[in-house]
Amino acid sequence: MKRIGFLMLSHPQARNSPIMPEVVRLLSEWGAKVQVVHPGRHMLELSRLHVEHDLYILKARTDLALSVAGCLHAQGAAILNPYAVSMMLRDKIVTTRILQAAGIPTPKAYVASHPRQLSHLLEEGPLVVKPFRGSGGDGVRVIWDADELDSIPQDPAPVFAQRYHKPDGMDRKIFSIKGQVFGVMRHWPARTYEEKLGQPFPITSELRDIALRCGEAFGIDLYGLDIVVSGGIPYVVDVSSFPGFKGVPDAALRLADYISWAADRVLAGEPLTSHPRKRVTT
Repeated sequence: MKRIGFLMLSHPQARNSPIMPEVVRLLSEWGAKVQVVHPGRHMLELSRLHVEHDLYILKARTDLALSVAGCLHAQGAAILNPYAVSMMLRDKIVTTRILQAAGIPTPKAYVASHPRQLSHLLEEGPLVVKPFRGSGGDGVRVIWDADELDSIPQDPAPVFAQRYHKPDGMDRKIFSIKGQVFGVMRHWPARTYEEKLGQPFPITSELRDIALRCGEAFGIDLYGLDIVVSGGIPYVVDVSSFPGFKGVPDAALRLADYISWAADRVLAGEPLTSHPRKRVTT
């Protein structure tokens, strides 16, 4: 019997998406022993944190969930997506540099220790400033004037900025599940569950190639990316490990099938993903 543990956020019922509960139900129905763990719901005694499952699914991306995953990783746990990759994708600075090195089209990006260090860049046009460890669009701002930089919170965290490219229409979300690529268009920011479902759009050969190259750059099969198309040119502005997959047809069934396949690979002593991460340099 496959033992699968899910590290997930504990949301109020009103915020729950039906996708992950359905994934858990399907895996249990197929004979797996599934446990859902919510890091943060209860105090953890670290000495009792041991590897108890054949495969862990790192769905939550909080600092605590990542630390728990790191503890399990250090004890030899198989984690989807792998702990090291999940940590890289949590950091937009690292993520962007890996994408650049892989030759994937991205906006020009900058890192500063203080917002005012970005002021001279505004002479060439607006910037998108976002938390370097943010998610869900929280804290993302388009900055047009140097005076607006003074309103950005000043803290020890780095300031991450990308060149703003005016989008042609709605934002595009692309999801990949073991080589299957799906596209969903959404208005930004999407707040309700219905808004996050968006509407499907056909994946061109160019977008499919970009999406698959992103997976190869990080050595993962399960991920999502945000693409802005501006002037007909696509730019990858973010990549996420295990996104919500909202709007993907039969998302729960596809995810459960992939997780079951990954657990079988772990039990067979095979690599967790279908292709290793490519190390690239520029």
